[in-house]
Amino acid sequence: MNAMAPLTLFSYVAGEPVRSEKSLEVRYPYTGELVGTVSCADAADLERALARGVTAQTPLTRFQRSEILRTARSLLEERREAFADLIRSEAGLCQRETLYEVGRSLDVLEFASMEALRDDGQVFSCDLTAQGKARKIFTLREPLRLVAAITPFNHPLNQVAHKVAPAIACGAPIILKPSDKTPLTAIRFAELLYEAGLPGPMLSVLLGDIDEVITPLIQDERTELVAFTGSVAIGKHIASIAGYKKLCLELGGNSPLIVLEDADLDLAITLAAEGCFRNSGQRCTAVKRLLIHENILDEFTQGFVERAKTYQCGDPADPDTRVGTVIDAHAAANLGQIVEEAVADGAQVLLGGSAEGALFPPTVLANVQRHSRMVVEESFGPLAPILSIRDLDDAISLANGTAYGLSTGIVTNKMDHAIRAVKEIRTGTVNVNEVPGYRIESSPFGGVKDSGLGIKEGVQEAMKFMTNTKTFSLPW
Repeated sequence: MNAMAPLTLFSYVAGEPVRSEKSLEVRYPYTGELVGTVSCADAADLERALARGVTAQTPLTRFQRSEILRTARSLLEERREAFADLIRSEAGLCQRETLYEVGRSLDVLEFASMEALRDDGQVFSCDLTAQGKARKIFTLREPLRLVAAITPFNHPLNQVAHKVAPAIACGAPIILKPSDKTPLTAIRFAELLYEAGLPGPMLSVLLGDIDEVITPLIQDERTELVAFTGSVAIGKHIASIAGYKKLCLELGGNSPLIVLEDADLDLAITLAAEGCFRNSGQRCTAVKRLLIHENILDEFTQGFVERAKTYQCGDPADPDTRVGTVIDAHAAANLGQIVEEAVADGAQVLLGGSAEGALFPPTVLANVQRHSRMVVEESFGPLAPILSIRDLDDAISLANGTAYGLSTGIVTNKMDHAIRAVKEIRTGTVNVNEVPGYRIESSPFGGVKDSGLGIKEGVQEAMKFMTNTKTFSLPW
């Protein structure tokens, strides 16, 4: 059982709760029981949020912004267990993952509080050439009038923190639209920020109808940036309707883990298991393709299957569970269909492979064909297709052979192989002897091709994108 009383929460317009008859229900993926409801906003609420956001004319000092973020971090630390339980109740992720997510979100707040204090200006002397003058050019960064952020279900807290915290740090008002599947954590986080001293007009959180609230938010001229994390199809739709404004689109991934003949095999198996099965495989940077050198294929496969068996799938509240549910039974059934298609193409299921409600266990497949949907497209779950590679050239070609370009991991002890992978794989990140998704919360993150437009997230990059650079000069 979820053992949490259902919550009654609200959308927020500039810090004020939206009380409406229309609400959204959220259910525990593991049992289907109701865990909470959230009131929905309408067009009038959106208009109030837009108007209050762009007229927030009480700018906070750097110190005030930093203090709000530090206070929020302290409050979140005090409520670590409560937030972890809430994430589990609406996402079905096991406690190991939800506690880890809260920890990452604490880091986001810490880095954002630090960055709020950082001087972001530059100085250019103008008397450096014969055409120059005795002047100096200065730069400063000014926050955008209003940011719209749309977040996914797979990281209900950390994805929200990665958009809201940088906005607070640079002083940009923001309207957040969290996933309809996991809105409870986002609402509680917004309430925590208000408690920490964030002025209401700096943050609104809206759940509502796509045509009445979400599309108008994206298209409104007062929205100067749309920051979206989610599927490729929706990201491209946003790009087609947003109009003349900044876009930060963090979309899907199909990350390979390349294991070369010289690799530390135990390390490779550990990285493969963690990369494939953490967060129930529901990460854009999760390992989706295991590209294993043919000379170590059998040894790797045997060791990997044994390791995968230790990732217990079941009740997300059980401390021994390492893989909870995927987001819902429909998603689990879709994963089962993807496995069936791979088997029809000639793949062999070595472990797992079938759904039970919203549970989908760690699933390992051998002899997977390179043209299978499981290999070419993103499969959002704990699937681990193993493919044989001949050499590094073959691995790089296969890594580049999909529409995605988010992240890659390579396991090797040869520096020349690592450098070639970094240079030749068309992707946003290459990690050597680490999972594709490794990063810290302040470092740049984002992809190319169908994984994104090359715009980076991460606290520092997000703050740059949420501001405009102004230059001015003085006689000097």
